[in-house]
Amino acid sequence: MTADIMDLLFDPAFLATLAAAIFAFATIVTLGLPFAERDGLGQRLKNVAQRREELRARHHAALNAKRGSLRVEAVGSVKFMKGIVERFDIAKLVQSEGSKEKLAMAGFRGPTPVMVFMFFRFVMPFVVFAIALLYVFLIAHFQWSTIMKVGVAVAASLVGYYLPDVYVSNAVTRRQQSIMRAFPDALDLMLICVESGMSIEPAFTRVASEIGQQSPELAEELALTTAELSYLPERRVAFENLAQRCGHGGVKAVATALNQAEKYGTPLGQALRVAAQENREQRFAEAEKKAAALPAKLTVPMIVFFLPCLFVVIMGPAIMKVTHMAH
Repeated sequence: MTADIMDLLFDPAFLATLAAAIFAFATIVTLGLPFAERDGLGQRLKNVAQRREELRARHHAALNAKRGSLRVEAVGSVKFMKGIVERFDIAKLVQSEGSKEKLAMAGFRGPTPVMVFMFFRFVMPFVVFAIALLYVFLIAHFQWSTIMKVGVAVAASLVGYYLPDVYVSNAVTRRQQSIMRAFPDALDLMLICVESGMSIEPAFTRVASEIGQQSPELAEELALTTAELSYLPERRVAFENLAQRCGHGGVKAVATALNQAEKYGTPLGQALRVAAQENREQRFAEAEKKAAALPAKLTVPMIVFFLPCLFVVIMGPAIMKVTHMAH
C-alpha cells in the first residue's frame, strides 16, 4: 500500500488533478468570502439600527412622561400668572432689555420663565411693601414718624423690585461656576473624540453623556448645541448661541475656534488642544487669585476671634498673680 501511495505522489496526472482541485477550492473561497462578510456586516448594521431605534423610542417616552408630569404640576400656577400678566399688560411695564438672554444664561428657557419673571418683578414690590409696613408699624417699636415709616416701606418696595434680578444673577453665577469647573475636562474629552475620527456633533453628544455626572449644566448646553447644529441653517449660529448662553470668555474662545475650523478648514484638534490648555491655565490663575486674597480676608476674623483669646491666655496668669499678691 505504501508503494501505491508513493506511485500516486509521483504520478503527473494525479499531481495535476490535485493542483487543479486546490486552485478551484481557493477560487471558491476567495469569491465567497466577500459575500459572507457583506452579509455579516449588513446584519450588524441592521442590529445597530434596531438598537438605535429602541433607545430613541425609550428616550422619547421618558421625555414625554417628564413633560407631562411638569405640565400637570405647573398648569394651575402658570395659568394664574399668565392671566395676571396679560390682564395688566405687565410686559410693557417691567420687561427690560436682555431679560430673556439673562434667563437663558441661568438655565430658564422658553416663554414661560420670562412670564414668571415678569410676574414676580411686578408682584414683589407690593409684597415687600406690605411686609415692611407690617414690620415698622406693628412689630418693631421705632420712635419714628408716620412719614418716615412709610418712606422705609417704599424703599423696601424698591428693593423688592430688584429681588427677581438678584435671584437670576445668583443662578447665572452658580451655573457659570459649574460649567467652568468641568469645561477643561470636557475639552479634553472632545479632543479625544475628534482625534479618533468623530465629527463635532457625535463628539458633543458623547462628551455630554460623559460629563453629566460632573456638571449637568454643561451637559445640557452641549446637548442643546447638538440639537441646534442639526436644524439651524448656519452652524455658526449654534456655536455663537453656546457662547452667549454660557457667558464666559473661555467658552467664547472655543466657539470662535470652532467657527474658524468650520469656515476655513483649520485643524480642529489643534484648536481644541490650545483651548483646553488655556482654560486650565485660566482656572489655575483664578485659584491662585483666591489663595492670594485669603490672608486679607482672614485678617478681620483673626483680630475679632483669635487675638482676644490669645491675650487672655498670655495675660491671664500675670493678672491672676498680681491680684493674688495685692490681696
